[in-house]
Amino acid sequence: MSEFDYDLFVIGGGSGGVRAGRVSAALGKKVAIAEEYRFGGTCVIRGCVPKKLYVYASQFPEHFEDSAGYGWTVGETSFDWRTLVANKDREIARLEGLYRKGLENAGAEIFESRAVLDDRHTVRIVSENRTVTARHILIATGGRPNMHEALPGNEYCISSNEAFDLPELPKSIVIAGGGYIAVEFANIFHGLGVETTLIYRGKEILGRFDMDMRRGVHREMERKGIRILCHTISKGIVKRPDGRLEVRLSDDEIIVADQMMLAIGRSPNTEGLGLEAAGVETGPIGEIVVDELSRTNVDNIYAIGDVTNRVQLTPVAIHEAMCFVDTVFRDRPTPPDFDAIATAVFSQPEIGTVGLSEDEAAKRFDELEIYRAEFRPMRHTLSGRQERMIMKLVVDATTRRVVGAHVLGVDAGEMAQLLGIAVKARLTKEDFDGTMAVHPTAAEELVTMYQPSYRLRNGERVE
Repeated sequence: MSEFDYDLFVIGGGSGGVRAGRVSAALGKKVAIAEEYRFGGTCVIRGCVPKKLYVYASQFPEHFEDSAGYGWTVGETSFDWRTLVANKDREIARLEGLYRKGLENAGAEIFESRAVLDDRHTVRIVSENRTVTARHILIATGGRPNMHEALPGNEYCISSNEAFDLPELPKSIVIAGGGYIAVEFANIFHGLGVETTLIYRGKEILGRFDMDMRRGVHREMERKGIRILCHTISKGIVKRPDGRLEVRLSDDEIIVADQMMLAIGRSPNTEGLGLEAAGVETGPIGEIVVDELSRTNVDNIYAIGDVTNRVQLTPVAIHEAMCFVDTVFRDRPTPPDFDAIATAVFSQPEIGTVGLSEDEAAKRFDELEIYRAEFRPMRHTLSGRQERMIMKLVVDATTRRVVGAHVLGVDAGEMAQLLGIAVKARLTKEDFDGTMAVHPTAAEELVTMYQPSYRLRNGERVE
């Protein structure tokens, strides 16, 4: 008989925690998982999934407008926010049910409760006020929006959590932040008819993405009518008697809006978990410090996902979960591989990217070849829309390897997934050139850019 109640206790029912719990249980391990809110975590409940549904909803005005050039006549249209919210809720409930069913079918025991550590092997089930023991403990509690507690009037602001379930669609909104969450929501609200202003403290939105992508999406967002103010922060928010908000900016401009949304980063959910009692080390912002195998300084306690503040992406958390299972239960130590992670920004137009930006590559390689194409895609020729696509390959001139691939435009996210295979496989520019084009598509540009647009040598541009 085991000296522990469970082989594995998972704290947190998001994508990473559920994957680790389900796969471990399917291997015959005795597994328990505790979640105090809803299974699915940020991605399923209040993140990627509902966000993408709202992106789809916000695109229809442009679809209606574009259809005229193709001979369609669209009658009077209207949008009902509450219908969107209700339909989103039904889909999220369905997905949460699938997460639960997967755990149950695998044989994992579910606790709908907060769970905290009493020591390195003991977990307290708060709702039942009792403890259980586990040989291994996995912390996968994710993160939450940073609500900038030092900002005067921050109590009047919403985050991405609340944005999905507002009682009514605002007529105007100010969004603070320049990352993908801020940019995506700016496009969502604008597409739904909301007067939208984006403020960002940096010189250009979407830091760490390739500069061509950043400038390109900035240009298209402003062309659509989204106001973007860089080098700008909010100094405070005041609520007026009529319920509207006065947002005072760093240049003393005051914007009056119905809502103010903060999208200025996320914080790890580590408070009140009993980490101190178990002796688990945390970092400067509360993140759990782990080694290359996702193990904390306490050798039977592991952590994955956003709570470690490594790479805050759902597929990464799932990958880390599978590596954890290999390491702990398959006797196959496997560190997560964070190289060449494909990702997308579901702005309008989208960004899809994998590998190094031009600026990053210039710091690592002596000589680069940059292949770049900018054009109006075929789908916009009859509609009359002026939105442009950008495609870009970053090539190490010595090895000929494509070290970065970046797309701005329709379906860029879909392209990024496939480009991810090529970049991950370390394919060369000749491999791209030798691939037959699919015509007519926008993606064919990726395999028909035969001459470099320019070169970089020691970080300096040369023609």
